[in-house]
Amino acid sequence: MNPDDEAEFQGYVRARWTHLVRTAYLLTGDGHHAEDLAQTALAKAYRSWRRVQRSDNPDAYVRRILISCNKDRFRKKRVAERLTDIPPEGAGADPTARVAQREVLLAALGELPARQRAVVVLRYWDDLSETEVAHVLGCSAGTVKSQAARGLAKLRARLGTAVPAAEPVGAGAAAGPGAGASAGTGPWGMAKDAKVGGGA
Repeated sequence: MNPDDEAEFQGYVRARWTHLVRTAYLLTGDGHHAEDLAQTALAKAYRSWRRVQRSDNPDAYVRRILISCNKDRFRKKRVAERLTDIPPEGAGADPTARVAQREVLLAALGELPARQRAVVVLRYWDDLSETEVAHVLGCSAGTVKSQAARGLAKLRARLGTAVPAAEPVGAGAAAGPGAGASAGTGPWGMAKDAKVGGGA
């Protein structure tokens, strides 16, 4: 890799590391697995950086790598998942009720099948459209829609009305279903910019 590409890649890692680890955490349910998964995905992105650069959406390209690496993790290790009681974002500073709600949400998320969890995380955490999620997961938009509906129905059964509707009013591909959340937060008040673990 030439110096310019190297510098661009390092800049990408610095800009996207926290978000990638946070997404990986929601997929794996473990802070250490999340950092390992993000590092593995970025290592693969590094080896294919020219293709990443030439893609229409580098973030989508890296997300596909992240999802693929997570699938490989299950096939090779048959990892038993259990979401930790407190997400690795320093939640202790939150009000007690909010922390409790978040713990219940993460536990419920951990009970979803891997594909449904990936759909819910990408659709409602990363604010991707159905088409974008389908592109990342290599499936149809109809599959994304049905998996999202089933996943949210399961979450809603556990959590009640705190879970967003499958198709929020006015939410489109541009705004995304998380557009109603406050700046810097994902759905259910989970901080998107919270520091997770170390740097790359």
